Amino acid sequence: MSQLGSFEPAIKAVVIGASGGIGGALTEALAMDPRVDRILALSRSGRVPAATKVEAGRLDAEDGPDVLAAAELARDRLGEIDLVLVATGVLQDEARGIRPERTWRTIDPDAMARVFMTNTIAPALVLKHILPLLARDRKSVAGVLSARVGSIADNRLGGWHSYRASKAALNMLIRCFALELRRNNPGALCIGLHPGTVATPLSAPFQASVDAAKLFTPAFAAERLLDVIDRLGPADSGGVFAWDGARIPE
Repeated sequence: MSQLGSFEPAIKAVVIGASGGIGGALTEALAMDPRVDRILALSRSGRVPAATKVEAGRLDAEDGPDVLAAAELARDRLGEIDLVLVATGVLQDEARGIRPERTWRTIDPDAMARVFMTNTIAPALVLKHILPLLARDRKSVAGVLSARVGSIADNRLGGWHSYRASKAALNMLIRCFALELRRNNPGALCIGLHPGTVATPLSAPFQASVDAAKLFTPAFAAERLLDVIDRLGPADSGGVFAWDGARIPE
């Protein structure tokens, strides 16, 4: 079980996307950590892991007023926040016409806009309202799920244009927000997190091609990501880190 030993006790946490595979596993892992005091778990459905520490709430991260209301709820319920985890994202959604492009010939502007809304704009809206709530007198972290394929330097295969570009843009926003955060709250971190390939609905269409040893359970991914967060300090703010702690190239 992961324990956030580098944080002060009585941690107050917010999980966005807490009804998803990774978001739910993160919520469960935090609920089992004795250093965590309270968790505000938000999702579109409002269905999140049940625990005495967990308060569930509804949030559409793509709706500006909804995000503002959620931030006000977090401030009212928790006061200063020690840990924020944004676990939202989309790779493929047939109902919304979203599928990874193998070639530029299949790019659809409406589908691309929907991918950017979910993977880039929605996390930016969340951070806009949540970063000011991070604790100032102790370690505090805002972590956002990103992806290794968002690395420009590491791109050797191409394809998946909308997904790659949306995550690359997200990584840039994380860096920008980290620089601004450093001026206002030097001890706080804003980071990206790459969980690896996790057995969730997001990766389901592509799991057959993944080595079984590299297909992680949500619980394993959550534990590893919390371990990574625990080891990071203010100098790491703005970076994107994989589940094994390695910093992902830009």
